[in-house]
Amino acid sequence: MKFQLSKSSSKISSETLVEFVSVNKNKINTEGLPKSIKDLASASFRDGLLKGNVKDIKVFPSLNMEGYKNIVLVGLGNKKNQNIECIRFAASSLYSALKSYNLRKVDVSLTSLQKHSKNLGDSIKAFVEGAELTHYNFDDYKPKAKDKYEAEFNLVGPAKLISKSAKDSLNEGIIMSECIMVARRLGDTPGNLMTPEILAKTAAKEAKGSKLKVTVWDKARIKKERMGGLLGVSLGGGPDPRFIIMEYKGAAASKKPVCFVGKGLTFDSGGISIKPSGGMHEMKYDMCGGANVIGTMLAIARLKLKVNVVAYVPSTENMPGPMANKPGDILTARNGKQVEVLNTDAEGRLILMDALSYACEKKPAVIFDAATLTGAVIMALGNSFTGVFTREDKLYSKIKKAADKTCERVWQLPLMEHHMNDMKGTHAELSNMSSFRGAGSSTAAAFLSNFVEEDIPWAHFDIAGTAWKVGNRLNYCPSKGASGSMIRTFVELSKMF
Repeated sequence: MKFQLSKSSSKISSETLVEFVSVNKNKINTEGLPKSIKDLASASFRDGLLKGNVKDIKVFPSLNMEGYKNIVLVGLGNKKNQNIECIRFAASSLYSALKSYNLRKVDVSLTSLQKHSKNLGDSIKAFVEGAELTHYNFDDYKPKAKDKYEAEFNLVGPAKLISKSAKDSLNEGIIMSECIMVARRLGDTPGNLMTPEILAKTAAKEAKGSKLKVTVWDKARIKKERMGGLLGVSLGGGPDPRFIIMEYKGAAASKKPVCFVGKGLTFDSGGISIKPSGGMHEMKYDMCGGANVIGTMLAIARLKLKVNVVAYVPSTENMPGPMANKPGDILTARNGKQVEVLNTDAEGRLILMDALSYACEKKPAVIFDAATLTGAVIMALGNSFTGVFTREDKLYSKIKKAADKTCERVWQLPLMEHHMNDMKGTHAELSNMSSFRGAGSSTAAAFLSNFVEEDIPWAHFDIAGTAWKVGNRLNYCPSKGASGSMIRTFVELSKMF
């Protein structure tokens, strides 16, 4: 889609004008609207046709008002209780309404957007994200539409609103949307077409033209680097594993980098401990942690942030082939710790243990890992919140601040000593399964903590509930596809260190 900023004095070329309204104490607020449209909005509110709530859209086709054929009124709710997610929701609902009427050239009023939102720059960015991310559709393997719907959004306002800040916000919204959609596409692509090798090549291709350096280790290098978990999990699959390293240097060389680690299981059958067949096709999404870390790195590089950031994505399949690791096998992690494999379906932690160990050797300022790690987190938080585990309250405060700014919901779950004790092995130092049935997300995080040095701040994000199929919560996300969760928050976090 196309987005641009234009002065109000520009010649009208669009067929449709979008204006925003809000509500306060059961009264419609039409501030910033032309008089004729104010009267239209007030009458519509009085007649119950327009409520002004978030996601409330009223299309007036063939009205011929203010030089436009069509007028669309968009509700933003109560300004006092508003956040930028409201703008994303409204933009998504607007896009869907425009598509249903096949309205393609649209002028969006910056004046009314400013009057009915808290911050114009943030609202412009969120508007672009809401519309663009709703436009995303993974239809690469369907018959091509003869006339695919594409909209052109022209954000119009007086010269004082067409500032450098507004242009930067528009550009940032476009970049963030593009990078989130890259991550979504990586997740949505089926396992036979998104192997570890293809994932690595795609990351390198997307990084071209930026300051992002991508290095990829093959199976031989992975073995040489003593990554016993990644190597062990890969043995049952067909395609060889890859270890993807992404480096961005936007600050002084002396500044320690922020580190992201993402689980890259391109398909997870469960291995010898095979999963039930129902829903197994969704296990192509088991690499969303890695995909979203890749999306994060692309966004940081394309935004040209003045930060140093590095990312590690261990990638493999988990299949029950003849060489697959078996329940009872013992694997040796890069840091030398030995792990008894009691369930081959708890493989994500086995590949992450090597990546976390390697990350610690580089002495970063902080480590954040993202993984679709446990079904238990879905039982605890559903698909509304990402579970966060950390040993440091101050670090969680930063995470919460970043998440609040981006409106991605996070919830801190416990990580305690008895969770650590539950992960002790019988015939090895550690087991990849807890000796206690409950608190599966906490014990998984406790396992990972064994591979993070205590003097390095670290937080684990379990995105099993938020990585895909969240359209019932977020209207700008696909109903069944990948969401790109936590990318916005990770970009914000990278600025805090």
